[in-house]
Amino acid sequence: MRICTLCVQLFVYGVALQPTAVGADDLNRIQPYAEHPAYWQYKGKPVLLLGGSKDDNLFQIPDLRAHLEAIHAAGGNYIRNTMSDRPDRGFEVYAFRQLPDGKYDLDQWNDEYWQRFANLLEWTSALDIIVQIEVWDRFDYSDGADSRRWQLHPYNPANNVNYTYDQSGFAPRYPRHPGQNEQPFFFTTPGQRNNQVVLKYQQQFVDKMLSYALRYDHVLYCMDNETSGEEEWAIYWSSYIRQRAAEAGKQVCVTEMWDDWDLQAERHRRTLDHPERYDFADVSQNNQQKGQRHWDNFQWVRQHVAAQPRPLNTVKTYGADGGRFGNSRDGLERWWRHVIGGAASARFHRPDSGLGLSEPAVASIRAARKLESVLALWDVQAANELLADREENEAYLAARPGQSYALYFTDGGDVKLDLTAHPGRFEVKWIDIATGEWGATERLDGGAHVRITAPAPGHWVAGIVRQP
Repeated sequence: MRICTLCVQLFVYGVALQPTAVGADDLNRIQPYAEHPAYWQYKGKPVLLLGGSKDDNLFQIPDLRAHLEAIHAAGGNYIRNTMSDRPDRGFEVYAFRQLPDGKYDLDQWNDEYWQRFANLLEWTSALDIIVQIEVWDRFDYSDGADSRRWQLHPYNPANNVNYTYDQSGFAPRYPRHPGQNEQPFFFTTPGQRNNQVVLKYQQQFVDKMLSYALRYDHVLYCMDNETSGEEEWAIYWSSYIRQRAAEAGKQVCVTEMWDDWDLQAERHRRTLDHPERYDFADVSQNNQQKGQRHWDNFQWVRQHVAAQPRPLNTVKTYGADGGRFGNSRDGLERWWRHVIGGAASARFHRPDSGLGLSEPAVASIRAARKLESVLALWDVQAANELLADREENEAYLAARPGQSYALYFTDGGDVKLDLTAHPGRFEVKWIDIATGEWGATERLDGGAHVRITAPAPGHWVAGIVRQP
């Protein structure tokens, strides 16, 4: 009888996972929603993934359990977790065992790192929080003006007992921004430089990660954080993870996250044009855009994949006062434009580049859940063409014409909604995004262009539903 490679590794790592026939009991896992594949389903039911959290490599934070419970209490069900170990905040640990002389052995593990990861998976599973893993983060393997990440990292030959600079092809420093893609770490695969010295240890790391993650059905896999790397790197690791999962009798969803801010850039088509390779797309870098351009770029992607729709995730929503990528208003607008516009997930990025799980973020998550109680967002489609007297970036609409509408105002205002083909009575339920609480309920008659005015300045969303 053939015993799969990963199952042997799972046994060695103390994980009791038995191979099963792929698809034998597949309903519980996170996967594209069968009826509306632009959204997700989990445990057989459709889910809108919403969240906000305070760190990138969330599994490393000291108060993880309390933070996860706070996310859950706010209505969040989605986190980002990079497998990062860079020591930026003092509590992070590396994945490898450190020897008495201070060097690392890449053939031995640091149990504390992996216990933290195991805790994350166990606790998120219990809370029904979907975990989107980023396997590699380019910032871990470079130095900057204010960091020594590569100089300190176990993969650096100066810090391990496993290989030398000559054997690995590494240099002592990589001081330029990792977007320059100069680090040989990201060229090891057989279709690139075929660096078997380093690839062996990368494979061992991924196998170890999967020995924990494949025990669960609530994990999504993204190969990199905002990469500008070669396509072959992403193809190799997405295929590797999918193959390892299949050997263990599991199915998983994988993607890559490209760095280009313009979603229409050629590099994004490596993912968008290959549904056979990537089950979803992460388009977080759209959150470098603002206003109408932000909406239009996302809608371009939705149309581009319309023939084979699949989830479009936004795991990083930038924008917070004091940050580098826009202010808090930008962050809230971006998050809501994606929610209204058809994104399968929306998460506020960690501070200070995003709102994290701050009070405004929590209020938005609660407001979105209230909107969900009025209408299902997978039943409506972006429909700004039904709005008149609309100023640029004033309001955004998703609709199932004649039945239900989700109308978002960025800062108060009023627009006309085209209900000319739909006579009858409609109920308007306002939700104050600033507080996450219900506002007034109004009624209006269809059969005409109907003016709708937000209750006050600020962010508001209305669920508009036909009455019997």
